[in-house]
Amino acid sequence: METAIIVPARLGSQRFPRKLLYLFEGIPLILWTARRIRAQAPEFPLFFAVAEEELADLLRRESFDTILTDPALLSGTDRLAQANERVGARRVINVQADEPLVRAEQIRQLDATLTSGLSMATLALPFSSETEFRDPNRVKVVMGANGEALYFSRAPIPFARDGQPWGEYPAFLHLGLYAYTGDFLRTFGALPPGRLEQIEKLEQLRALEHGHRIGVGITAIPTIGIDTPADATHFLAHLRS
Repeated sequence: METAIIVPARLGSQRFPRKLLYLFEGIPLILWTARRIRAQAPEFPLFFAVAEEELADLLRRESFDTILTDPALLSGTDRLAQANERVGARRVINVQADEPLVRAEQIRQLDATLTSGLSMATLALPFSSETEFRDPNRVKVVMGANGEALYFSRAPIPFARDGQPWGEYPAFLHLGLYAYTGDFLRTFGALPPGRLEQIEKLEQLRALEHGHRIGVGITAIPTIGIDTPADATHFLAHLRS
């Protein structure tokens, strides 16, 4: 298999426990995301790497392919690495299970951003407000001149020593969408968790800490990633509008 989409999913979210089963208009969040991916990118084989049988049963009832993975795995990327041992894709696109508004253009851009020599690719977009920029639930990424990630943080980076207005900062809002080579996923699964990863709780820092390159594609298309109950309220308002 050349390219596959694999969605890691677990119920143990700390900021919003069991959010993937939270009902929007009577439909669990994970099914909103699953149906969206199927409709937006039908050309890619789609799999769900789940930690719990409860999620697997829900997805199987709608004919989605599921792979049960070790509940003790530390991150979504670890879960993908384990699942791809069965799938065997040369390239893996990771859509988060809490991204119910993912678009076909974003999925295809990810696939195109994973060029030769990169281990991973991800997407980012400009911030819409200073409040969003300073929100620790919104991950920031800064890139080098080559378009590759230098660092990801929950803090508002970089620090403006001379007091420049926040809108002049060369930082972007990171979207939780990734592409990986199958070879790198096997490598990632064997790497020890990084110190920065453990502090920030951002698994992509493990790759940077161990010297791997992450390409960043800039998109103008926003999404509503559901990390907190406030995000759920935002998404519900979007549905009703």
